[in-house]
Amino acid sequence: MQHTHKYLQIHPGDNVLVALQDLPKGTLIELNNHTFPLTDPVAGKHKFTLQPLNPGDSIYMYGVLVGKADAAIPQGGAITTRNIHHAAEDFSLGERRLQWEPPDVSKWKQKTFMGYHRADGSVGTANYWVVIPLVFCENRNVEVLKEALVDKLGYSKVKAFQADVANLVQLYQSGSAEADILNAPLEEVFTEQQSQRVFPHVDGIKFLNHDMGCGGTRLDANALCGLLAGYITHPNVAGATVLSLGCQHAQASILKQEIMKRDPAFSKPLVVLEQQKEGTEQQLLKKAIKQTFAGLMKANSITRKPAPLSRLCIGLECGGSDGFSGISANPAVGYVSDMLVALGGSVILSEFPELCGVEQELSDRCVDEATALRFMDLMRNYNARAEADGSGFYANPSPGNIRDGLITDAIKSAGAAKKGGTSPVADVLDYPERVTKPGLNLLCTPGNDVESTTAEVGSGANIVLFTTGLGTPTGNPIAPVVKLSTNTKTFSKMPDIIDINCGTVIEGKATIPQLAEEIMEYVIEVASGNIQPKAVQLGQDDFIPWRRGVSL
Repeated sequence: MQHTHKYLQIHPGDNVLVALQDLPKGTLIELNNHTFPLTDPVAGKHKFTLQPLNPGDSIYMYGVLVGKADAAIPQGGAITTRNIHHAAEDFSLGERRLQWEPPDVSKWKQKTFMGYHRADGSVGTANYWVVIPLVFCENRNVEVLKEALVDKLGYSKVKAFQADVANLVQLYQSGSAEADILNAPLEEVFTEQQSQRVFPHVDGIKFLNHDMGCGGTRLDANALCGLLAGYITHPNVAGATVLSLGCQHAQASILKQEIMKRDPAFSKPLVVLEQQKEGTEQQLLKKAIKQTFAGLMKANSITRKPAPLSRLCIGLECGGSDGFSGISANPAVGYVSDMLVALGGSVILSEFPELCGVEQELSDRCVDEATALRFMDLMRNYNARAEADGSGFYANPSPGNIRDGLITDAIKSAGAAKKGGTSPVADVLDYPERVTKPGLNLLCTPGNDVESTTAEVGSGANIVLFTTGLGTPTGNPIAPVVKLSTNTKTFSKMPDIIDINCGTVIEGKATIPQLAEEIMEYVIEVASGNIQPKAVQLGQDDFIPWRRGVSL
């Protein structure tokens, strides 16, 4: 990686460079034996050519094919959506490439985190009770339970801006005009919840509303039950209350089968109530409240105890990515991934549309041919379904991605894959399967960051490292989500939602290994309950199951 404070060549085989800051037209570029001026202004995070390109010529970044030229591009010319298009190498079953040099983790081997030990041997980084509807028909009843339980048990979050709204009401009632309303100063007045938790060892009650369970394909209903079973059996969950209507596709019997598939000796408190059997909503809710309260009493008896770092399962996620994602936050998280794998832990790399172009490398890293074939089949089938709907993987980059330098899916994917580090691929999972092996696990999910984060946690991630270039508030109801910015500008602009700044790598103030050690220390503190990431503080409980099929 050739690095100046102005531009960067990521891989020696690349024929485009990354601008690390805004570069005006005429800026003199010097790299290896090349000296040339920029023929276009190039914004920071965007790319420009190292040599002249003709139409049809290949464009390489991260050492892989990421696009083809649509027009002649001079040396020092900016690449844009107008002069290149997405392209990626095809992939096939290759040789196993399992040689791996793990990072030195000797200083971490004896370190522990304080977690919640479960009967199945897993260890949680938190201790939640979950309330789950099996079908969207029960969402309102879940909301009633939320209103009844949260305040009285001491789990209310900060109440913001209520005083501001009261002030606007007063202005309106006193006859103020619209201009007065719009010009009224609003102070950030926050009211902290003062009541003590009734159950101090229970971190919260989480309510996982969704819009599925019936009216779609049976496969989606079954997958939903598998996902919900993943949350119920999750090491961060002490017990669950499940509300079923009764007649929907997502039957309680399917949920229980999925629970037993993940934990044959399941012993957590589990309340399952069916409205069509119970009668009135009042009868249903009274029973739900009493049995949930009894379950919380059991959950409160569990306390944190030391656990080795090998009991961590980290989800690797990105959202609002930019042109710096693949050179700062993602490789730093990838180094952390390698550290954890070397310590015997598990990591999950998902978002299969964002692995387009690196399929060959990842399939070659799979521990055996059967695992490699499963990965290749999942990638091909997923892309084929997307193509049939008019949007293949090529359509993955969002307008924000493109605006900030990720102009083809292969450019975005090559950087996104860096989160997975360099270790062999231990297993390949289809949604919503559970992680059962230590090491790097590939999980088939969409590129949508909330759907993917939801899936990673359902597969067992007890903490999530989430990189972002543009900034996003994404969180999860039961697993702490640590947000890492790819650049200092976003970190400084959005400190209320971002936890760690990886922009120091871009500025030359930190190396990838140094930043990875900082991230690992932070992860241990979060896993032990000593630090609450911003998403937890804000109650950012994003939960969206993946709907693969159509509505019927």
